Amino acid sequence: MRAPKHPGIKGRGSTGYLPGRFAVTTPEAIDDGWHEADTEGDVASAPHTRVIEEVARSIITRNQSSDIPFDQSLNPYRGCEHGCSYCFARPSHAYLDLSPGLDFETKIFAKTNAPDVLRRELAKSGYRVSPISLGINTDAYQPTERKLQLTRRIIEVLAEAKHPFSLITKNALIERDLDLLAPMARERLVHVYFSITTLDNTLSSRLEPRASAPHSRLRAVKRLSEAGVPVGVMFAPVIPWVNDHELEAVLEAARESGATAAGYVLLRLPHEVAPLFRDWLQTHVPDRATHVMSTVQQLRGGKDYDSRFGTRLRGEGVYADLLARRFALASKRYGFEGRRHPPFDLTRFVPPRAPSPQGELF
Repeated sequence: MRAPKHPGIKGRGSTGYLPGRFAVTTPEAIDDGWHEADTEGDVASAPHTRVIEEVARSIITRNQSSDIPFDQSLNPYRGCEHGCSYCFARPSHAYLDLSPGLDFETKIFAKTNAPDVLRRELAKSGYRVSPISLGINTDAYQPTERKLQLTRRIIEVLAEAKHPFSLITKNALIERDLDLLAPMARERLVHVYFSITTLDNTLSSRLEPRASAPHSRLRAVKRLSEAGVPVGVMFAPVIPWVNDHELEAVLEAARESGATAAGYVLLRLPHEVAPLFRDWLQTHVPDRATHVMSTVQQLRGGKDYDSRFGTRLRGEGVYADLLARRFALASKRYGFEGRRHPPFDLTRFVPPRAPSPQGELF
Protein backbone atom coordinates (compact mmCIF):
# COMPACT_ATOMS: atom_id res chain seq x y z
CA MET A 1 0.00 0.00 0.00
CA ARG A 2 1.57 3.27 -1.11
CA ALA A 3 0.60 6.89 -0.56
CA PRO A 4 0.42 8.86 -3.82
CA LYS A 5 3.47 10.83 -4.88
CA HIS A 6 3.25 14.50 -4.12
CA PRO A 7 5.83 17.30 -4.16
CA GLY A 8 4.83 18.18 -0.61
CA ILE A 9 1.94 20.07 0.93
CA LYS A 10 2.83 23.26 2.73
CA GLY A 11 2.08 23.00 6.43
CA ARG A 12 1.27 19.27 6.29
CA GLY A 13 3.38 16.25 7.13
CA SER A 14 1.56 13.86 4.79
CA THR A 15 2.37 13.87 1.13
CA GLY A 16 -1.18 12.91 0.19
CA TYR A 17 -4.24 10.81 0.92
CA LEU A 18 -3.62 7.21 2.01
CA PRO A 19 -6.58 4.84 2.45
CA GLY A 20 -6.90 3.18 5.84
CA ARG A 21 -6.36 -0.57 6.04
CA PHE A 22 -10.09 -1.14 6.71
CA ALA A 23 -11.34 0.99 3.81
CA VAL A 24 -13.85 -0.80 1.53
CA THR A 25 -13.57 1.71 -1.30
CA THR A 26 -10.67 3.95 -2.32
CA PRO A 27 -11.31 7.34 -4.01
CA GLU A 28 -8.86 8.41 -6.70
CA ALA A 29 -8.66 11.93 -8.13
CA ILE A 30 -8.37 12.20 -11.93
CA ASP A 31 -7.80 15.37 -13.91
CA ASP A 32 -10.45 15.31 -16.63
CA GLY A 33 -9.56 18.75 -17.96
CA TRP A 34 -12.84 20.39 -16.95
CA HIS A 35 -11.36 22.55 -14.18
CA GLU A 36 -8.70 25.19 -14.57
CA ALA A 37 -5.61 24.77 -12.43
CA ASP A 38 -5.39 27.00 -9.39
CA THR A 39 -2.47 29.40 -9.77
CA GLU A 40 -1.60 28.78 -6.13
CA GLY A 41 -1.75 24.98 -6.53
CA ASP A 42 -4.62 22.54 -6.42
CA VAL A 43 -7.10 22.22 -3.59
CA ALA A 44 -5.14 19.37 -2.02
CA SER A 45 -2.13 21.65 -1.63
CA ALA A 46 -3.94 23.66 1.05
CA PRO A 47 -6.36 21.35 2.90
CA HIS A 48 -8.22 23.02 5.74
CA THR A 49 -8.52 21.67 9.26
CA ARG A 50 -11.96 20.57 10.43
CA VAL A 51 -12.67 20.06 14.14
CA ILE A 52 -15.45 17.54 14.83
CA GLU A 53 -17.21 17.28 18.18
CA GLU A 54 -17.09 13.86 19.79
CA VAL A 55 -19.14 12.93 22.85
CA ALA A 56 -17.11 10.53 25.00
CA ARG A 57 -18.78 7.86 27.12
CA SER A 58 -15.58 7.24 29.08
CA ILE A 59 -12.28 9.13 29.12
CA ILE A 60 -9.63 7.28 31.15
CA THR A 61 -7.86 4.48 29.26
CA ARG A 62 -6.11 1.71 31.17
CA ASN A 63 -2.73 0.63 29.84
CA GLN A 64 -1.72 -3.02 29.49
CA SER A 65 1.64 -2.46 27.75
CA SER A 66 4.55 -3.78 29.79
CA ASP A 67 7.07 -1.28 28.37
CA ILE A 68 5.01 1.85 29.06
CA PRO A 69 5.62 3.48 32.48
CA PHE A 70 2.02 4.48 33.26
CA ASP A 71 -1.25 2.71 34.03
CA GLN A 72 -3.74 5.35 32.91
CA SER A 73 -3.94 7.81 30.04
CA LEU A 74 -6.35 10.43 28.74
CA ASN A 75 -6.56 11.89 25.24
CA PRO A 76 -8.83 14.90 24.68
CA TYR A 77 -8.29 14.80 20.89
CA ARG A 78 -8.21 12.20 18.13
CA GLY A 79 -5.99 13.15 15.22
CA CYS A 80 -3.35 15.85 15.49
CA GLU A 81 -2.84 19.00 13.48
CA HIS A 82 0.89 19.05 14.25
CA GLY A 83 1.14 16.74 11.25
CA CYS A 84 4.25 14.85 12.36
CA SER A 85 5.15 12.64 9.41
CA TYR A 86 6.31 9.82 11.68
CA CYS A 87 3.42 9.82 14.20
CA PHE A 88 2.74 6.29 15.49
CA ALA A 89 -0.89 7.27 16.23
CA ARG A 90 -1.83 7.85 12.57
CA PRO A 91 -3.27 4.32 12.08
CA SER A 92 -5.95 5.06 14.70
CA HIS A 93 -7.84 7.14 12.11
CA ALA A 94 -8.33 3.99 10.02
CA TYR A 95 -10.79 2.78 12.69
CA LEU A 96 -12.90 5.83 11.84
CA ASP A 97 -12.81 4.92 8.12
CA LEU A 98 -10.57 7.93 7.54
CA SER A 99 -7.13 8.32 6.02
CA PRO A 100 -4.12 8.00 8.36
CA GLY A 101 -2.55 10.49 5.97
CA LEU A 102 -4.16 13.89 5.43
CA ASP A 103 -7.35 13.06 7.35
CA PHE A 104 -5.35 12.40 10.52
CA GLU A 105 -4.02 15.96 10.54
CA THR A 106 -7.03 17.77 9.04
CA LYS A 107 -10.00 15.99 10.67
CA ILE A 108 -9.57 16.46 14.42
CA PHE A 109 -12.06 14.91 16.84
CA ALA A 110 -12.45 16.90 20.06
CA LYS A 111 -13.96 15.17 23.09
CA THR A 112 -15.80 18.26 24.22
CA ASN A 113 -17.34 16.63 27.30
CA ALA A 114 -13.99 15.22 28.49
CA PRO A 115 -13.69 17.41 31.62
CA ASP A 116 -17.19 16.43 32.83
CA VAL A 117 -16.63 12.73 32.10
CA LEU A 118 -13.28 12.87 33.92
CA ARG A 119 -14.92 14.43 36.96
CA ARG A 120 -17.54 11.68 36.97
CA GLU A 121 -14.94 8.90 36.68
CA LEU A 122 -12.73 10.31 39.43
CA ALA A 123 -15.77 10.59 41.70
CA LYS A 124 -16.66 6.89 41.47
CA SER A 125 -16.45 5.11 44.80
CA GLY A 126 -14.25 2.35 43.41
CA TYR A 127 -11.70 4.64 41.77
CA ARG A 128 -8.08 4.10 42.89
CA VAL A 129 -5.70 6.98 42.26
CA SER A 130 -2.86 6.38 39.83
CA PRO A 131 -1.01 9.02 37.76
CA ILE A 132 -2.73 9.87 34.48
CA SER A 133 -0.66 10.50 31.34
CA LEU A 134 -2.32 13.27 29.37
CA GLY A 135 -2.20 13.47 25.59
CA ILE A 136 -0.03 10.41 24.97
CA ASN A 137 -1.64 9.30 21.71
CA THR A 138 -2.04 12.78 20.21
CA ASP A 139 -0.76 16.09 21.57
CA ALA A 140 -3.05 17.65 24.16
CA TYR A 141 -1.67 21.09 23.21
CA GLN A 142 -2.14 20.89 19.45
CA PRO A 143 -3.27 24.14 17.75
CA THR A 144 -7.04 23.69 18.24
CA GLU A 145 -6.47 23.63 22.03
CA ARG A 146 -5.82 27.38 21.89
CA LYS A 147 -9.50 27.91 21.17
CA LEU A 148 -11.23 24.90 22.75
CA GLN A 149 -9.19 24.80 25.99
CA LEU A 150 -10.17 21.18 26.65
CA THR A 151 -6.75 20.36 28.11
CA ARG A 152 -6.87 23.37 30.40
CA ARG A 153 -10.31 22.39 31.70
CA ILE A 154 -9.10 18.81 32.27
CA ILE A 155 -6.13 20.11 34.26
CA GLU A 156 -8.51 22.25 36.31
CA VAL A 157 -10.41 19.08 37.29
CA LEU A 158 -7.13 17.31 38.15
CA ALA A 159 -5.97 20.31 40.18
CA GLU A 160 -9.23 20.45 42.12
CA ALA A 161 -8.98 16.72 42.93
CA LYS A 162 -5.22 16.96 43.58
CA HIS A 163 -4.75 14.11 41.13
CA PRO A 164 -1.20 13.54 39.79
CA PHE A 165 -0.60 13.58 36.04
CA SER A 166 2.14 13.81 33.43
CA LEU A 167 2.12 14.97 29.84
CA ILE A 168 4.36 15.19 26.80
CA THR A 169 4.01 17.92 24.18
CA LYS A 170 5.62 19.61 21.19
CA ASN A 171 3.77 22.87 21.71
CA ALA A 172 4.84 25.94 23.67
CA LEU A 173 1.13 26.65 24.25
CA ILE A 174 1.59 24.82 27.54
CA GLU A 175 3.07 28.07 28.94
CA ARG A 176 -0.50 29.41 29.00
CA ASP A 177 -1.36 27.01 31.82
CA LEU A 178 1.55 27.78 34.14
CA ASP A 179 -0.93 29.26 36.62
CA LEU A 180 -2.28 25.71 37.09
CA LEU A 181 0.92 23.72 36.65
CA ALA A 182 3.18 25.63 39.06
CA PRO A 183 0.96 25.18 42.16
CA MET A 184 0.47 21.49 41.29
CA ALA A 185 4.24 21.08 40.94
CA ARG A 186 4.73 22.38 44.47
CA GLU A 187 2.48 19.56 45.67
CA ARG A 188 4.32 16.97 43.51
CA LEU A 189 1.33 16.42 41.24
CA VAL A 190 2.74 17.08 37.75
CA HIS A 191 5.61 16.07 35.44
CA VAL A 192 6.10 17.56 31.96
CA TYR A 193 8.15 16.27 29.03
CA PHE A 194 8.89 18.05 25.78
CA SER A 195 9.50 16.06 22.64
CA ILE A 196 12.39 17.75 20.82
CA THR A 197 13.32 15.97 17.62
CA THR A 198 15.77 18.46 16.15
CA LEU A 199 17.27 21.91 16.67
CA ASP A 200 17.11 22.59 12.92
CA ASN A 201 14.10 24.81 12.11
CA THR A 202 14.03 23.72 8.47
CA LEU A 203 14.00 20.02 9.30
CA SER A 204 11.43 20.58 12.06
CA SER A 205 9.10 22.41 9.66
CA ARG A 206 9.16 19.36 7.38
CA LEU A 207 9.00 16.62 10.01
CA GLU A 208 6.40 18.24 12.29
CA PRO A 209 5.05 21.24 10.34
CA ARG A 210 2.55 22.68 12.84
CA ALA A 211 4.36 21.97 16.08
CA SER A 212 6.20 24.78 17.86
CA ALA A 213 9.67 25.55 16.52
CA PRO A 214 12.57 23.99 18.46
CA HIS A 215 13.65 27.29 20.02
CA SER A 216 10.07 27.90 21.22
CA ARG A 217 10.01 24.50 22.92
CA LEU A 218 13.34 25.20 24.62
CA ARG A 219 12.01 28.56 25.80
CA ALA A 220 8.98 26.78 27.26
CA VAL A 221 11.28 24.27 28.99
CA LYS A 222 13.08 27.20 30.59
CA ARG A 223 9.89 28.98 31.68
CA LEU A 224 8.37 25.87 33.23
CA SER A 225 11.61 24.93 34.93
CA GLU A 226 11.99 28.40 36.42
CA ALA A 227 8.41 28.13 37.74
CA GLY A 228 9.32 24.92 39.58
CA VAL A 229 7.66 22.43 37.21
CA PRO A 230 9.74 19.23 36.74
CA VAL A 231 10.58 19.19 33.03
CA GLY A 232 12.21 16.48 30.95
CA VAL A 233 13.15 16.08 27.29
CA MET A 234 12.42 13.19 24.97
CA PHE A 235 14.60 12.93 21.87
CA ALA A 236 11.86 11.17 19.97
CA PRO A 237 11.79 9.71 17.52
CA VAL A 238 15.40 8.97 16.62
CA ILE A 239 15.44 8.66 12.81
CA PRO A 240 18.58 7.06 11.36
CA TRP A 241 20.51 9.41 9.04
CA VAL A 242 17.91 12.18 9.45
CA ASN A 243 18.17 13.51 13.01
CA ASP A 244 20.22 10.91 14.91
CA HIS A 245 23.36 13.06 14.76
CA GLU A 246 21.61 15.68 16.93
CA LEU A 247 21.11 13.51 20.02
CA GLU A 248 23.92 15.09 22.03
CA ALA A 249 23.08 18.63 20.91
CA VAL A 250 19.41 18.29 21.88
CA LEU A 251 20.26 16.94 25.32
CA GLU A 252 22.78 19.72 25.88
CA ALA A 253 20.32 22.45 24.83
CA ALA A 254 17.57 20.96 26.99
CA ARG A 255 19.85 20.76 30.03
CA GLU A 256 20.90 24.39 29.56
CA SER A 257 17.20 25.32 29.47
CA GLY A 258 16.49 23.59 32.77
CA ALA A 259 15.41 20.05 31.87
CA THR A 260 16.24 17.55 34.60
CA ALA A 261 15.36 14.22 32.94
CA ALA A 262 15.88 12.78 29.47
CA GLY A 263 14.95 9.82 27.31
CA TYR A 264 14.76 8.70 23.69
CA VAL A 265 12.56 6.51 21.48
CA LEU A 266 13.45 4.97 18.15
CA LEU A 267 11.32 5.62 15.05
CA ARG A 268 8.20 3.45 14.99
CA LEU A 269 6.40 2.68 11.72
CA PRO A 270 3.27 0.61 12.47
CA HIS A 271 0.69 -0.15 9.77
CA GLU A 272 0.07 2.86 7.49
CA VAL A 273 2.88 4.95 9.00
CA ALA A 274 5.48 2.99 7.02
CA PRO A 275 4.27 3.90 3.49
CA LEU A 276 3.52 7.46 4.61
CA PHE A 277 7.03 7.88 5.99
CA ARG A 278 8.61 6.28 2.92
CA ASP A 279 6.90 8.91 0.78
CA TRP A 280 8.04 11.66 3.17
CA LEU A 281 11.62 10.45 2.71
CA GLN A 282 11.25 10.43 -1.09
CA THR A 283 9.81 13.95 -0.97
CA HIS A 284 12.26 15.61 1.42
CA VAL A 285 15.47 13.53 1.52
CA PRO A 286 15.41 11.33 -1.59
CA ASP A 287 19.20 10.95 -1.55
CA ARG A 288 18.99 9.15 1.83
CA ALA A 289 15.62 7.41 1.58
CA THR A 290 16.97 3.95 0.74
CA HIS A 291 19.72 4.15 3.36
CA VAL A 292 17.27 5.27 6.07
CA MET A 293 14.84 2.42 5.45
CA SER A 294 17.65 -0.12 5.14
CA THR A 295 18.87 0.86 8.62
CA VAL A 296 15.32 0.85 10.01
CA GLN A 297 14.86 -2.70 8.77
CA GLN A 298 18.18 -3.76 10.30
CA LEU A 299 16.81 -2.50 13.61
CA ARG A 300 13.51 -4.34 13.15
CA GLY A 301 14.56 -7.83 12.15
CA GLY A 302 14.32 -7.14 8.42
CA LYS A 303 10.87 -5.51 8.61
CA ASP A 304 9.65 -1.92 8.67
CA TYR A 305 8.41 -2.43 12.23
CA ASP A 306 8.56 -4.89 15.10
CA SER A 307 5.81 -4.36 17.68
CA ARG A 308 7.20 -6.63 20.40
CA PHE A 309 7.26 -5.13 23.89
CA GLY A 310 10.79 -4.39 25.02
CA THR A 311 12.20 -3.90 21.50
CA ARG A 312 9.67 -1.62 19.77
CA LEU A 313 11.02 1.50 21.52
CA ARG A 314 14.74 0.72 21.20
CA GLY A 315 15.29 -1.69 18.31
CA GLU A 316 17.94 -4.39 18.07
CA GLY A 317 21.38 -4.78 16.52
CA VAL A 318 24.59 -2.81 16.15
CA TYR A 319 22.97 0.58 15.46
CA ALA A 320 20.62 0.20 18.45
CA ASP A 321 23.54 -0.70 20.73
CA LEU A 322 25.60 2.28 19.55
CA LEU A 323 22.63 4.61 20.04
CA ALA A 324 22.10 3.35 23.59
CA ARG A 325 25.79 3.94 24.39
CA ARG A 326 25.69 7.44 22.91
CA PHE A 327 22.64 8.29 24.98
CA ALA A 328 24.24 6.94 28.15
CA LEU A 329 27.41 8.97 27.57
CA ALA A 330 25.48 12.15 26.74
CA SER A 331 23.25 11.70 29.79
CA LYS A 332 26.32 11.46 32.00
CA ARG A 333 28.03 14.40 30.33
CA TYR A 334 25.06 16.73 30.67
CA GLY A 335 23.96 15.69 34.15
CA PHE A 336 20.92 13.56 33.33
CA GLU A 337 22.37 10.25 34.47
CA GLY A 338 20.51 8.81 37.44
CA ARG A 339 18.21 11.82 37.67
CA ARG A 340 14.45 11.40 37.82
CA HIS A 341 11.53 13.66 38.53
CA PRO A 342 10.41 13.68 42.18
CA PRO A 343 7.84 10.93 42.84
CA PHE A 344 4.18 11.83 42.65
CA ASP A 345 2.30 12.38 45.89
CA LEU A 346 -0.73 10.09 45.69
CA THR A 347 -1.89 10.89 49.22
CA ARG A 348 -3.36 14.29 48.33
CA PHE A 349 -6.15 12.95 46.12
CA VAL A 350 -9.63 14.16 47.05
CA PRO A 351 -12.43 12.66 44.92
CA PRO A 352 -14.41 15.44 43.26
CA ARG A 353 -18.08 15.70 44.00
CA ALA A 354 -20.03 13.90 41.31
CA PRO A 355 -22.26 16.17 39.16
CA SER A 356 -25.81 16.27 40.46
CA PRO A 357 -28.89 16.82 38.24
CA GLN A 358 -30.36 18.87 41.14
CA GLY A 359 -27.45 21.30 41.22
CA GLU A 360 -25.67 22.35 44.40
CA LEU A 361 -26.72 24.59 47.28
CA PHE A 362 -23.21 25.29 48.55
